[in-house]
Amino acid sequence: MKTGVHCVIYGRVQGVGFRQSTQKKAQTLGLGGWIRNCENGSVELVATGEQTDVQTLIDWLEQGPPFAQVTQLEINPLASLELFETFKVMAD
Repeated sequence: MKTGVHCVIYGRVQGVGFRQSTQKKAQTLGLGGWIRNCENGSVELVATGEQTDVQTLIDWLEQGPPFAQVTQLEINPLASLELFETFKVMAD
C-alpha cells in the first residue's frame, strides 16, 4: 500500500552528510520525495512509496548517518498523497 510522510529531524543533522545519506537510503528503498535543510538547523523531508519501505526509512532516520546525532523526529502522515518519481536533495 502506498503511503507518504512529512518528517522534521532535529539534532546535529546539518553539515554531517544527512541529506545525501538519506537520499541514498531512500533511493535504495525505491522511495520518492525530497529533503532539505531548514533555517533553524533541522532537516525536513517528504517521502512516499510502499508503506513498509517508508517505515524502513523512518527507522533509519532515528539514527541517521554515522556523524549525525538525532535528538527528535517529528513524523506526520501526508494529507494528500503526491507520488514522486525520485528522491532528491533540495537546494539550500
